[in-house]
Amino acid sequence: MLGLQYFSFREVWSPLFLFGMAAVVILYLYVDGPYRRTHAPHEEAASGWQKFTFLTAAFLFYLAQAGPLSLLGHMMFSFHMLNMSLSYLIVPPLVLAGSTSFMWRLMFRWSLWGKLKLLMHPIFCLVLFNMVFSLYHIPLVHDYVMTHYTIHRLFYVVLIVTSFMMWIQVFSPVPEWSRLTDVRKMAYVFANGALLTPACALIIFAGSPLYDAYNDPTTWVKMMGYCVAGDPSYLLDQVGGPQFFKLLGPLEDQQTGGIVMKLIQEVMYGAILAYIFFHWFKREHADDDAPKAEPNPANGT
Repeated sequence: MLGLQYFSFREVWSPLFLFGMAAVVILYLYVDGPYRRTHAPHEEAASGWQKFTFLTAAFLFYLAQAGPLSLLGHMMFSFHMLNMSLSYLIVPPLVLAGSTSFMWRLMFRWSLWGKLKLLMHPIFCLVLFNMVFSLYHIPLVHDYVMTHYTIHRLFYVVLIVTSFMMWIQVFSPVPEWSRLTDVRKMAYVFANGALLTPACALIIFAGSPLYDAYNDPTTWVKMMGYCVAGDPSYLLDQVGGPQFFKLLGPLEDQQTGGIVMKLIQEVMYGAILAYIFFHWFKREHADDDAPKAEPNPANGT
C-alpha cells in the first residue's frame, strides 16, 4: 500500500480534481463533436488516436497532480520526480498531439493573444522553461515552494504554461504557428535535454540529502498540510516522520528521483527525435521520388 492506508479516500483520490479533469475531457469531446459540427463543419475532427492521446494525457495529469501518485510524491522524492516528469515532459506533448488545429485557433482567437506573440520565440521559450524547471530544484526554492500553498500553486501554473510554450515549438497543432523546420526541431529537443541535465546532476550526484521537505519532520508535516484535512501533525504520532514511507534511505530516494527524471527525459526525447527524424526523412524522400516534368519539345525545353 506504500503507506496510503493512513489516508482517507478523499486525500488519496482528490475527487474534486478528478471531476475537474473529467469536465476538461467532456469539453474537449463537445468542442470536437457538437460544437464543431454546428459552427465549423468544414474543420477536420480529431481522429480516434488523437482522442486516445488526449485522454491519456488527462489521466496522467490527474495521477501526477492530485491522484495517488501526487500523495506519494509528498512522501517520497522519487515519486515526486516521477510526477514532475509526467506533468511537464510527457503530458504537454500528448495534449498537443491529441488536439486539432480548430481547437487551438478557437482558444486563441482573441486579438489580445497577438500582442503576446513575441513571447513565443522558440529560444525564449526553451530558456524560460528550463530556467523555471531548474530553479524549482534548487533546495532552498523547492522547500519554500512546497511549504507555501499560494506560491506552490502559482509556481506549478508557471511550470505548466512554460512547458506548453516550449513544447508547442515542436508539436505545433496549427501549421502556420510552426517556426522551426524538422532539422531545427531535432536540435531544439537536443538542446532542451542538455539544459535539463544540470538539474538532474545536482540531484543524482549530491553527497547528502538536499531537501528538508523530505527529510526534516517539521518541514515535511508542513508540506503534508496541503494533502490532508485538519492538522497533519497526527502523522508524526502515527509514523514518526517521512522516513517511515520511504522504500530507500533519504539519499538513495533522492538519487533515484534524479535518475527517474533523467531516464524519462531521455526516453521521451529520444522517441520525439525519432518521430521528427522519421517524418523529415519520409518527406525528403517523397520530394525526391516525385515525378519530374518531361521536357516540352515545342518550347525547346
